[in-house]
Amino acid sequence: MSPGKLKKPLLALNRIIGHSSAKNHMSKPKIGDIDQLDDERAKKNIRKVQEKVAKEYQLEEEKRLSVQRRSDEEKKFHEADGPEMARRYGTQEEEALAPAKSLQALVNDYQNVGKTVSFRARIHHVRAMSSKLAFVIFRDQIETVQGVLSVRDGVVSENFVRWAEHITAEGFVHVEGKLQQPPEEIKGCTVHNAEVLIESMHLVVPLDEHLPVDVHSIDHVEMDSETHQLESLASTRVRVSNRIAFLRTPTAQSIFRINAGICSIFRRYLEDKGFIEIHTPKLQPAATESGAEVFKVNYFGRNAFLAQSPQLAKQMSISADFGRVFEIGPVFRAEDSNTHRHLTEYTGMDLEMAIEQDYHEAMHIIDGLMKEIFKGIYGKYRKEIEIIKTRFPHEDLVWLPETPIIPFKDAIKLLNDSGWTDDHGKPASETEDLSTRAEIQLGQVIKEKFKTDYYIIDKFPSSVRPFYTHLDPEDDRFTNSFDIFLRGQEITTGGQRIHRPHLLEERMKKAGIEPLGMQEYLQGFEYGVLPHAGCGIGLERIVFLLLNLGDIRNASLYPRDPKSLPEHKEIVGRLPHPEADTIKYSYDYDHGETGLELPPVEKLIVNYGDATNTSWLDDRYHVWRHEQTGAAIGYAEDNGYALVMGNPLCDPRQYQLVIRAFLQDMRHRKDLRPLWLLVGPEVEDILGSKLGWRSLSCVAEERVSVDSAKKVAKKERQAEEAGVSIHEVPIGEPVPEHIREKCDKRIQDWKDNRKGKKQVHITEVRPWVDMEHRRYLWAEDKDGEVAAMCVLARLSPANGYQIKFALDFPGSPNGTIEALISAAIQMLAKAGVRNVTFGAGALPEMVTGGHLNGMRAKILSHTYKTICQQLKLVNKSEFREKFGATNDLVYICYPFMGLGVSGVRTLIKFFEDEM
Repeated sequence: MSPGKLKKPLLALNRIIGHSSAKNHMSKPKIGDIDQLDDERAKKNIRKVQEKVAKEYQLEEEKRLSVQRRSDEEKKFHEADGPEMARRYGTQEEEALAPAKSLQALVNDYQNVGKTVSFRARIHHVRAMSSKLAFVIFRDQIETVQGVLSVRDGVVSENFVRWAEHITAEGFVHVEGKLQQPPEEIKGCTVHNAEVLIESMHLVVPLDEHLPVDVHSIDHVEMDSETHQLESLASTRVRVSNRIAFLRTPTAQSIFRINAGICSIFRRYLEDKGFIEIHTPKLQPAATESGAEVFKVNYFGRNAFLAQSPQLAKQMSISADFGRVFEIGPVFRAEDSNTHRHLTEYTGMDLEMAIEQDYHEAMHIIDGLMKEIFKGIYGKYRKEIEIIKTRFPHEDLVWLPETPIIPFKDAIKLLNDSGWTDDHGKPASETEDLSTRAEIQLGQVIKEKFKTDYYIIDKFPSSVRPFYTHLDPEDDRFTNSFDIFLRGQEITTGGQRIHRPHLLEERMKKAGIEPLGMQEYLQGFEYGVLPHAGCGIGLERIVFLLLNLGDIRNASLYPRDPKSLPEHKEIVGRLPHPEADTIKYSYDYDHGETGLELPPVEKLIVNYGDATNTSWLDDRYHVWRHEQTGAAIGYAEDNGYALVMGNPLCDPRQYQLVIRAFLQDMRHRKDLRPLWLLVGPEVEDILGSKLGWRSLSCVAEERVSVDSAKKVAKKERQAEEAGVSIHEVPIGEPVPEHIREKCDKRIQDWKDNRKGKKQVHITEVRPWVDMEHRRYLWAEDKDGEVAAMCVLARLSPANGYQIKFALDFPGSPNGTIEALISAAIQMLAKAGVRNVTFGAGALPEMVTGGHLNGMRAKILSHTYKTICQQLKLVNKSEFREKFGATNDLVYICYPFMGLGVSGVRTLIKFFEDEM
């Protein structure tokens, strides 16, 4: 660019806000009242954070020491007992497990009583009775078995007993011992008439610490002194929040065996009746029942909906002449119902069938199916049911050989005759749905009258049925549909569907559903379909009511309700390098810890850094260190300025403290005017609100969310067709020397090719710096020559990785660099990385920040726009947009009268280099 083209705007800028050099009018920089950063409240908050972090590290250290103590104690026990006894207990170091039989199979075969058995199980609970006796409860899925560990010469030592007492519950052990009959029945275990006399025990999967909620306590119940009923000590919410612990309990294991058993019987029964299993899509173009109950999702920029049921696809399958179909799959309902019987996602067991004369053909098959399920569960899973009854007491289900089928009108009469009224004192209506309270009351009335927990109510009102339900030909206020009830609550809805297209469209319009959005569905009816009927059964609802679980969440493996999946702020876990934690460092410093070493800058970048911080590893940067916190700030000296780059490397809660110390040091030791560049909003706010600095933004971090990264399919295809292959170095492995040599040669070719061209950048091309925290990919052409190279630098957990260098070497096939970057993003996605940044990119126009407005802002904006256009600064950004990069503003901050013409020239000179 010719200097003359910038002459006028620079002269104008000089007249308004600046001088020709940094030092021509003051010997010391005026950077504001630094004492404003000496905030006592901020210090107090940091002290609280320090105490919290120190406590966390203390707990970690205590956990480590506890593990070490157990290991040391085990060694001491082994040394005291001698090699023969030591072989009988301890922690197994080998990964491979010794062969072992199922504990469940062993204890349920009473022929094993009196024999030596070998098994693997979890430690459920350990109860020490004395130095010579302990009871160890072993658990294997639904079974808990008592183990007796008693001192016996040559078999069990006191040290063996003491070692077992300190095993953390839920660890896996391999046990050998004699299966024997106990002196009296063991009431605290599922196996009452057998116990294991332990002869050897080895910990094969140890736990370093106890679970937040242990399995023994989450499954514990006690008798209420007033109601004399068993009550669980853990609430439903505790069982949901600690799901893995609950699922390990014999109770949960039993529940989900029965859950699986119901599905198995459902599938077998229907297959015997000529049904075919299908699998329908869960993404639908329109709501199937009601817009208020549907989850909307983004489907490649278009609206789609999670299926409220497979209803439409089932009917289309009947139109496709499958005759009889069924499915077991997820169903989604966006109902904000936080009750004990509602879920937002549940497992639907659906069936649909062509009928010949009447929808009752389907009703009788469904009725037979339900009774087959009841018979099968009570026949095969009696042990599981009895285990569940110890936690959720209930009577066995009662059903009749011939199920009562009660018309809706008659059911309403039974309910009203019992004296039932709603909350407003009104009796039930023949044309309105039953409330949950009404259903339960009706169930009690029917139980008294018919002596059954299971019955069917037929001919439901049309006002409470979906648009596709067939109306009763004799009275269109009602429908050819039914509900099946269990213990007074509905478990399935079924009935006949409308199969004539013109009637279906009329019903859709009345329900407020646009037929144009469901053309594929309607097409099945226009092509002709037989009369058909079916139902949808909620699996969790059956399990919940059959076993009296109190809450449907207890019947769902991983329950989803309106309170599930809470919106969390970005959660960043433990720092990748805890030893470079600046909060912990400052705590140790304040408490006089000796021998402290400043954390390496490379580790600080991985703990706290963003893309700009990686440039500090270049030789032209000075890195200032804060003795009190271990923090770092990088800056370059040029033309009387300190060009400070990026946020300080430290915990953000320490920014104010660290910035204050840095600026004081600059004031007292350096005659430099600070320009703070490419900082985030937090630092910009501190400099602006506390020191009155001005700020502007003409640069942004160009970030890509890995989950929503755009595809560059055309470019990838071009590279593939040209024979380009992508290679990467596995994480944790060094880059082979011959690859480095090939890449270095091509980097030099790249530099030679760019001589005479202007390049705006803040870092040198040095790919092999800090290789511990970098990942490498390269592309080779069909002849094996390196065509492009991508270097990824690890940043803080919140920022992910930076595409530090993406070099397209001379002569590379078209699409190579795009294919390489795409491969890099995909590689990071597989590793669980959520964010990638290309680094700083120029904005097409300047954005003003704090304390900058009026004529000054206009001239700055105009000057920047001229520079931007002349140097074509946005070219990189346009390339990065291909991958879905979005802008995250970073700021240039400077003190009052701190950015004159000399400052602008210094910035341009600093960022511009002859390559």
